[in-house]
Amino acid sequence: MHELSLASGVVDTALRHSGGQTVTVVSLRVGHLRQVVPDSLRFCFEIVARDTACEGAELRLTEVDLTLECRDCGHGWSPRGPAFRCPDCGSAAVTVTGGEELQIEYIEVEDKEDACTARG
Repeated sequence: MHELSLASGVVDTALRHSGGQTVTVVSLRVGHLRQVVPDSLRFCFEIVARDTACEGAELRLTEVDLTLECRDCGHGWSPRGPAFRCPDCGSAAVTVTGGEELQIEYIEVEDKEDACTARG
């Protein structure tokens, strides 16, 4: 189950960038070709986040569809099956233009207000 190692990497990265504050949301873009099972990733995220500043944080997943572009005619499309030939010209010379993503878009942290030190 590679979701466990992915979740571990996501939590580690969020913690590095949280500035020591409690993380409330982690937004992640995951491409279709990464073959991630969203429910498994969320489950693993909860386990890995325990006893860290990410505990209780919401994991927001945006799934990115596979998109291809023909290098011969320039046509772009999202295949709906295992066929990777250009639907316009039939060429097999294609480039993956979407669906390989695995990136944290943003994290949200709790805003810690400074205690009022004014005397009055």
